[in-house]
Amino acid sequence: MEHEYLPGEPAPDALPDVAPQLRGLRRRRGLTLEAAAQRAGLSPAHLSRLETGRRQPSLPMLLALARIYGTTVSALLGEVPPEHDPIVRAGRSEPVEADGWVYHQAGGAGRALQALRVHVPHATRADIVRVHPGEEWIHVLHGRVRLALGDAVHVLDPGDSAHFDSLTPHRIGAATPDGADVLFVHTLLQSPAAELCLGDPGPHRR
Repeated sequence: MEHEYLPGEPAPDALPDVAPQLRGLRRRRGLTLEAAAQRAGLSPAHLSRLETGRRQPSLPMLLALARIYGTTVSALLGEVPPEHDPIVRAGRSEPVEADGWVYHQAGGAGRALQALRVHVPHATRADIVRVHPGEEWIHVLHGRVRLALGDAVHVLDPGDSAHFDSLTPHRIGAATPDGADVLFVHTLLQSPAAELCLGDPGPHRR
């Protein structure tokens, strides 16, 4: 469960630089708090708490917000590798943990394909079903993964992969109590036209 911080309370595990950037990114995209929250599958109150640093976003929330704002998770976290460097060295950046998800950056920032090595927590009924433009590919390294795609539920073992259209309602969680480790690749669609299916873009800023 996400922890809500009181004003002035230190958040030792807070994600770096996320809260200060979220509001500015939303406003630069010309989105109201309500419009952005609807696209991300959040309540306006929840998004407001993320923007003020009173809550930490989970990895699925970061992925959704990065797509909506036309940026990347690594950019949200301030992890900008050297320009044009095609090599991602082990240990170059610290892993990030949020709401049970732990991930390591496995690709460069600003690319159309975003690659992550992710520890996925055990699936719960509270996990949010996601729908957004793009494609996703996951490959199970360790543990078992429960992948819900539309009305179908698949259990993936180590060595199994899944490649699917992200407009298909989907939910990912570990089928093993201690979680699972996966390679995760998703496309970043930055064209505003690709977002029309997600609701009214909201031309007015708040």
